[in-house]
Amino acid sequence: MIIASIIAVIFGVAGIAGCILPAIPGPPLSWLGLLLLYFWGGTNGKGDEMSLTLLLVMLALTLAVTVLDYIIPAKLTKATGGSDAAARGAMAGLLIGIIFTPIGMLLGTFLGALVAEAHYTEKPLSRCVSAAFGTFLGTMVGTGLKLMVSIAILVYIIIYL
Repeated sequence: MIIASIIAVIFGVAGIAGCILPAIPGPPLSWLGLLLLYFWGGTNGKGDEMSLTLLLVMLALTLAVTVLDYIIPAKLTKATGGSDAAARGAMAGLLIGIIFTPIGMLLGTFLGALVAEAHYTEKPLSRCVSAAFGTFLGTMVGTGLKLMVSIAILVYIIIYL
């Protein structure tokens, strides 16, 4: 049980990191830690075992925020007049910004969207800034939702150690 607990905590912490770092599936990784404890009979301080309901609710939240993380940035980009170029530029800026984390990731997302929107469309700069802000805001909302779920899962992992 000790090894399972250590691995579950590692999954939980890695899941939180994955919410910020691209290409690492944050909430699903956190949920795997919770699943591990469920099958290894994790109990809380009172000796109660983790319920299947808790596990399934966390799975539903994990799936929801994972899907929303793709939908929200695209919708906010479109709502603020952005193109697909802004979304791709934001992702490129985020990846480049990882070098200068965390400020670089935030600025990289915004600047990447702005540069791509300005370069690939013939919109005035004010419209490009608006699109970049929408893309940035969508990325931050998606990341925030993933972080909330991953942190909640880590809390449950710690409760059921």
